[in-house]
Order: sequence, then C-alpha cells, then structure tokens
Amino acid sequence: MIERASDGGCFENEAGYCRAVSAAGWISVSSTIAPVSGDQDLASLDTYQQTYRALVRGFKAVTELGGAKETIVRTSVFLAPEASWLQMSYAHQQLFASTPPANTAHYVHGLIPPGALVEIELEAIVLNVSGERRADAESA
Repeated sequence: MIERASDGGCFENEAGYCRAVSAAGWISVSSTIAPVSGDQDLASLDTYQQTYRALVRGFKAVTELGGAKETIVRTSVFLAPEASWLQMSYAHQQLFASTPPANTAHYVHGLIPPGALVEIELEAIVLNVSGERRADAESA
C-alpha cells in the first residue's frame, strides 16, 4: 500500500508532489524548507533556524506516515552558497544527538524560493511494535 502526506506547502500543487510518501516500509520526505507564518520572510531566518524548522517539518511528515524521528535512517541537506554548514551541522546534531542518521550535505548553486538557505530530504523506515520492519512491507 502507498500512503501520501501533504502539508499544504506552497509548491505541492504547482509542482505536482506531496511532502512524503510511504511504500513497502520506507518513507521518503521531499526536499523540505523551513515553514514561515504570516508576514514572516524566509530570508529573516539564519541557517540554523531554517535547518531546525525544516527538520521538524520533515519529522511531522514521517510521524504522519507511521515512522518516528528515531526511524530516520538518512538525511540529505542542500545548502545555498550563503548558508553556513556549521549552523546546519549544529541544528542537525541537536535534533539527532541520540539517533544520528546517515547524512550527506551539498552546496548547490541556489534554492527555491528566494531566501531559502537549506532544503532537507529525509528517508525513514516503518517499524512494527517489536521494532522490526513492518510485516506488510516485507511482502511488498
């Protein structure tokens, strides 16, 4: 079974994607930027704040599809040229201190939308109550 999670991100409808998809015991979270509210501008947030908020947004999608922060096995981080890899690393370490995933970070030419310093993709697994990969995933 394939499940999808949407959080109403501004590009989901325009670009034809959803925040996350779960299939065969795996959860993939689309590249995620920090959410902003009201009249707040993304450019007003530094790399640390953008990383922290993007990860929390990704955690919410993983949880919605049956995973947990502890079941995230990989993160991929994309940094705009002006982003601080040190600030990104600090936020990542704070949120994953006890359960660090595999990680890759890349500097890229630029990100969408303007002001975005960080985009993060997450991969997680879905576990059953005994801590093993969910049984319905094994038969897929």
